[in-house]
Amino acid sequence: MKLTFREAKEEDLDSIVKMFSDDILGSKRERYEQPLPESYIKAFHAIDADPNNELIVACLEGEVVGVQQVTFTPYITHQGGWRAAIEGVRTASSVRGQGAGTELIQYAIQRAKDRGCHLVQLTTDKQRPEALRFYEKLGFQATHEGLKLKF
Repeated sequence: MKLTFREAKEEDLDSIVKMFSDDILGSKRERYEQPLPESYIKAFHAIDADPNNELIVACLEGEVVGVQQVTFTPYITHQGGWRAAIEGVRTASSVRGQGAGTELIQYAIQRAKDRGCHLVQLTTDKQRPEALRFYEKLGFQATHEGLKLKF
């Protein structure tokens, strides 16, 4: 598969939100409708304006088939090192199982290295055991227990 990667544009939002809503968990929390809810557009502009956030799309023959957000954060720990967090990784159902997800994550890892990060971290929903296996195959290790508090 010959994917190309670039930062997302506002006109990519329709494809992005469609991918987010195209699974059991996403269909419960996302709103893929026309026109897209304004909240997605506001979030896109906030991400786009932040030099420490990248919303990356993967394209196949000009079509958006994958997405991920990479956030770069400085920490006082690890001697003031930077780390990257990968979130919102999705691929279009038309390319699942063909290596697109692997290429996306490898791209994010390279971006983190390019930015001088000392580690990359991510979370995956416990209801997605196949995603956990996927990330472990790529070398990620479950070294910490993560917690969330939703409002």
